[in-house]
Amino acid sequence: MKYHAFLIKYSEIAIKGNNRKYFEDALVKQIRFHLRKVEGDFTVKKTQGRIYVECSGAYDQEDVIEELQHVFGILWICPVLRVEDKGFKDLSEQVIRYVDATCPDRNLSFKVECRRSRKDYELNSQEMNAELGHDILQAFPEMRVDVHHPDMLLRVEVREDFINIYSGEIRGPGGMPLGSSGKAMLLLSGGIDSPVAGYMISRRGVFIDAVYFHAPPYTSDRAKQKVVDLAKIISRYTGPIRLHVINFTDIQLAIYEKCPHDELTIIMRRYMMKIAEHIARENECECLVTGESIGQVASQTMQSLLCTNSVCMLPVYRPLIAFDKNDIVEISEKIGTFETSILPYEDCCTIFVAKHPVTKPRLSAIEKSEENLKDVIPELLQEAIESDEVILCQ
Repeated sequence: MKYHAFLIKYSEIAIKGNNRKYFEDALVKQIRFHLRKVEGDFTVKKTQGRIYVECSGAYDQEDVIEELQHVFGILWICPVLRVEDKGFKDLSEQVIRYVDATCPDRNLSFKVECRRSRKDYELNSQEMNAELGHDILQAFPEMRVDVHHPDMLLRVEVREDFINIYSGEIRGPGGMPLGSSGKAMLLLSGGIDSPVAGYMISRRGVFIDAVYFHAPPYTSDRAKQKVVDLAKIISRYTGPIRLHVINFTDIQLAIYEKCPHDELTIIMRRYMMKIAEHIARENECECLVTGESIGQVASQTMQSLLCTNSVCMLPVYRPLIAFDKNDIVEISEKIGTFETSILPYEDCCTIFVAKHPVTKPRLSAIEKSEENLKDVIPELLQEAIESDEVILCQ
């Protein structure tokens, strides 16, 4: 069956009160952006508290649905058959044809749910429910009514200029539309966690840029390409990502040479955060985002996170902070990053790792160890910032 439109249902936007229009407009803008990739003629409209994607000409329904499933803010996607109002008899015939086309297996239960925005329609909602249910049973005797747990919920909506008929609901990603909640800088590595963190923060309406710390020759070009590929995958949801690639080799070597080895990871993370905050401010980001989860590794204990946070003035958000690894893996598989994340190309977070890293570092001890770097670190930080290579991932 060729559908004339897709009804877009959202959740949280409906409770935004006087700000609802702002969020609806952000959602409409993102829908239009995503549908630019699909062949066809589409019009996105807000009308009577609803958002519709209207389709004309030839288009691929599966392509449209796939793109809409990458738009944050959409809870359900409903393919709609839209018919003219030619009276109830014609509507009943249209409903019978719809059921015939969409239900090849007739051994199922159904319920009819009608709504009217036009109160002058010839039947009220309850009368329409009864009459259409009767007509469906007459046409398909093997079907049965179940008003509590139907296999198919058939919805008929009498609007001002047309009538919608639909029964299918396809799950969207939920969340809030991009552009409704500011901008963040994601610390993106080649692991499983940080791409998921980027997806999760964007799901709350946040645009993201990303920074990746590269350490040639200890990390390969394949490791760098792996991160670029991850950014491209999550950009399907987050929109285009400006990936900042920073050469971190000299800073890592200086830390390795001058600081206690059990503190290597903590001190390394602190300088990553300093650089990331600098780039974030230059790019008008309002926060940093990491993929850290409490207790997952030595650098992610409560004490370690305290030491890491202390170098930043911008807030640091950690969407995965209370997630189990299995939870994170499940999301990474859903959004398509898992297979790329597990490719065996090391990043700078996995080299120069101490055999016995400190798990409960004291901030005063870390700061004292960093004094060993005071003669070289200002110049090294400046060189790292100037090495910034920006790659647009989309």
